[in-house]
Amino acid sequence: MNIVLDTSILFQALYSSQGASHAVLRLIRSGDLKLALSIPVFDEYCDVLMRTSSLEQFDLSKEDIQKTLDFIAFIGVKTDIHYLLRPNLRDENDNIFMELAFASDSRYIITKNIKDFTYRPELKLEEIQIVSSSEFLKKWREQNA
Repeated sequence: MNIVLDTSILFQALYSSQGASHAVLRLIRSGDLKLALSIPVFDEYCDVLMRTSSLEQFDLSKEDIQKTLDFIAFIGVKTDIHYLLRPNLRDENDNIFMELAFASDSRYIITKNIKDFTYRPELKLEEIQIVSSSEFLKKWREQNA
């Protein structure tokens, strides 16, 4: 199953090895989930995770984060975006995640910022569910128990 991770989930997974975000990252690492990846989303991951403030919060080195990013680039399901789907989300920067979910046929966008992914009612993408990491894990366990 392809999924899309909002940067907030990846950040939280690196910040703490406890909790649902880290558990989702472990499912990706084990191959149980496939992480959809596009160049704009990967660039966003790099920008946020390599910030000096992020490195300080993680208590990790640039080399540690670079290894994580290299792993994500290696295992991610590369998806080209050949069109611009603009759902006009509250945060313009979040549109890249919706585009990726649509293009990669992902069933879930996992995010801490569910309200930011509330899109215009006339745009119907019912096959894509916007969920928190804990909601996703609950669904995952129900389907894979």
